[in-house]
Amino acid sequence: MDEFKLHRGHQYATHIIDIETGHILWIAHGKRKQVVYDFIEHVGFEWMNGVEAAASDMNSDFQEAFEEKCPHIQPVFDHFHIIKNFNDKVVAEVRNDEQRRLQAEGDYEAAQSLKRTSYILMSSRETLQRKDREAAQGKPLSKGGTLFQKVEITRRPGSEEKYNRLIQNNQLLFTLDLIKEMISEAYKTASEPKMASLVSEIMEVCYASGNDHLRWFGRLMNRHFEGIIAFAIYRISNGQIEGINNKIKTLRRQGYGYPDDEYFFLKLLDMSRKAYVRNPPSHRIYD
Repeated sequence: MDEFKLHRGHQYATHIIDIETGHILWIAHGKRKQVVYDFIEHVGFEWMNGVEAAASDMNSDFQEAFEEKCPHIQPVFDHFHIIKNFNDKVVAEVRNDEQRRLQAEGDYEAAQSLKRTSYILMSSRETLQRKDREAAQGKPLSKGGTLFQKVEITRRPGSEEKYNRLIQNNQLLFTLDLIKEMISEAYKTASEPKMASLVSEIMEVCYASGNDHLRWFGRLMNRHFEGIIAFAIYRISNGQIEGINNKIKTLRRQGYGYPDDEYFFLKLLDMSRKAYVRNPPSHRIYD
């Protein structure tokens, strides 16, 4: 389950899908507990008894609604949202704080080295290594063209080397790298006790760092602990529903917006049940 933006002014709707078929089962206005309550009432408790787990983002309302109405269902928090929270609210903020600190201390060279490093600091080591290989192979980022005199742009090498310099010269950035590796290791394991142990270690590192942003992330993981380690058993995520969210955006653009919400919801239900055709022909050709 996930919410999507319906109209401007913080108006949202929530949709619930079948993770096996991708069919939308329920759409309703809002993103609060009542959406889950109404869905459970619609399908009935007998049907809900056949549900073991539900994947969602870290919306506490969804979790509390299931705990109140169907405590046998295990919420599983999406890996992508955990990484996004870590990158946007920890890595980015720590980098900004360190840059300001170095400037205040007069170390302008070190502060300058942190400019335009957000992408490198947020990337995994595997991603940096892959991009260095592509740079060595001369793989273009953007192809050139003679018609409009566009210059070909190639990837610059040295991403991993620059990343290593950054974490070697800064204790906090090294701690961020350590936590990234620990999160990656936790999500590779299929053992819930082992994942629980790894997540607990991540929280301890966050608390011991003394950094407010890392401590916030430690508290976030602590509040959602059971839903995080449940991934080791159920191996489900919000990936499929995020794909549907992209289709929703596309459908809204194609229709230049839909003021009638009921009509829009019906189109979404129909869209989720149609077979996906990649690159459909733009024109029908008749004999």
